[in-house]
Amino acid sequence: MLIYFIASILTALSAFAARNERHLFVAGAAFYAIQAALALWIIAGGAYDTISLGVFRFDAAGTLFFVLLTVVSAFAFAHSESYLHGSDLRQMRTYSALLLLLTTAITGAYFASNLAVTWIFLEATTLCSAGIIYHRRTAQTLEAAWKYVFVCSTGIAMAYLGILLLAAATKCESLSYEAVAAAAPGSNALYLKTAFLLILCGYSCKVELFPLYTVGVDANFAAPAPASALISTGVVNAGFLAILRVYKILAQTDIFPWVRSILILVGVLSLAIGALFLRRTNNYKRFLSYSTVENMGIAAIGLGIGGIGVWAAVFHVVCHTLIKSSLYLQIAIVRQVYNGYRINRIGDYIHINRVGAIGLIIGMVVVMAFPPSPLFISELSILREVIAAGKWWLVCIILLLLCIVIYSFCMRMLRLCYQPNQDELHLSKADRKRSWSALSLLLAAMIVGVWQPGFLARLIDQIASL
Repeated sequence: MLIYFIASILTALSAFAARNERHLFVAGAAFYAIQAALALWIIAGGAYDTISLGVFRFDAAGTLFFVLLTVVSAFAFAHSESYLHGSDLRQMRTYSALLLLLTTAITGAYFASNLAVTWIFLEATTLCSAGIIYHRRTAQTLEAAWKYVFVCSTGIAMAYLGILLLAAATKCESLSYEAVAAAAPGSNALYLKTAFLLILCGYSCKVELFPLYTVGVDANFAAPAPASALISTGVVNAGFLAILRVYKILAQTDIFPWVRSILILVGVLSLAIGALFLRRTNNYKRFLSYSTVENMGIAAIGLGIGGIGVWAAVFHVVCHTLIKSSLYLQIAIVRQVYNGYRINRIGDYIHINRVGAIGLIIGMVVVMAFPPSPLFISELSILREVIAAGKWWLVCIILLLLCIVIYSFCMRMLRLCYQPNQDELHLSKADRKRSWSALSLLLAAMIVGVWQPGFLARLIDQIASL
C-alpha cells in the first residue's frame, strides 16, 4: 500500500503540473496502470487476504469494490476529457489531479482494516470531492462546495465520536475491526447503541442515506457529470463498506436486533425520500442523485432484514455501481447537447443521439429492477426475506414506494427522449462514441443479472457472511 500511495500521489501531482492535454492523458494512463497493477497483484499475486502496513487488509470487500472503483474511475476520467473540452487548462489540471486523488482516497477507505484509518480516508474524500465540486468557479458551485465540506465534516465528526464510544465500550487499545469485533460481545449496550447511531448518522453523508443525504444530492448536482459518476458510486460504496464493517462488528452482540431495526427505519425513510423527490425534481442530475438515495435505502433495508437480505444488499450495491455510473455518463452527453439538465425544457433526444437515448431507456428499465436487471434479483430477494419475517406492513410500503419510483422514471426518461424540445441545441456535441462507452457499463450490469461468475458469487458470499 505504501508503494501504491506514493505512486498514485506522484501521478496525480504530475497531472496537476501537466503542460497540455496530452500530458494529462499520459498521467491518467499511468495512474490507471497502477490501479490495474494493484488489482492484479492482489488477485493473481497471492496478496489476497493479507495485511499491509498493519492497518490495511486486502479482503473480499475491499478487493471487489476496488475493482469496480478502478473501472468506474477510468470511465469517468476518459469521459471528462470530452466533457471539459475547451475549458481552461489550469482548471482541467486541477480537476484531473483531484479526480485521481479522490480515487486514491477511496481505495484507502476500501482496504482500511482500522476504524480510525477508515475515518481518515473518508475525510480525505471530502476534501477531494469539494475541489471537484468547485470546478466551474461559480457562486453556485462555491456554495455547494462549502456546504459539502461543512456538512460532511460535521458528519465525519459525529462518526468519530461514535468510534470513540465504540472503543470505550469494548475497552480496545487497538481500533482494528477484528479486535473490536472480538471484544464487542458483552460490552455496555448503551455505549454500543449510541456509537452505532453516531456512526450511521455521520457516514450517511457519504452513503447518501437519511438524515444527511442532501449534501450528496447537492454535490452531484454541482460537480461535472463524469465526476458525479464517481462520487455517487465510489464514495457511496466507501460509506456503505464503513457501515457494513461496523454492522458486522455488532452482529455478535445483544443489541444486533436493535441495530437491524434502526437500519430498516433508515432504509424506509431513505426510500420514501428518494421516491417522493423523484416526482418533484426538475433537473436530471438531481433526479439521478435521488435515485441513489432510493437505492441505498433498499440496501439498508436488506441489511436490516438480515438473512439473504445481507447478500442481496451487497449485490444490490455492486450492480448499482455499474448502472448509476453508466446513467451519469449518459447524462453528461445530454448536457453537451442541450447545455442544461432541465426536465421540462429538453426533449426529442431519440432523434439527436439515438445510441444515447437507447442507453437511457435501457438504463431506466434496469434501474427500475425489471428483468434482466440484476437489481431485480436483489430486490426480489429482499422482499422474500421481508415476507418470510412476517413484516407485511414493510412489504406494502416498499411496493408502494417502488411504484412511485417506476412511474417517475418512466415519465422523466420518456420525456427526455420524445417530448418536443424547447431549448437551444448543440448537435455537433452529441458524442455517440461516448454513448457506446457508457452503454458498455450498463450491458456489463445486465450480464451480471443473468449470470454471476463464480468468483463474484464467492466474494459476495464472503462479504455478506456474519
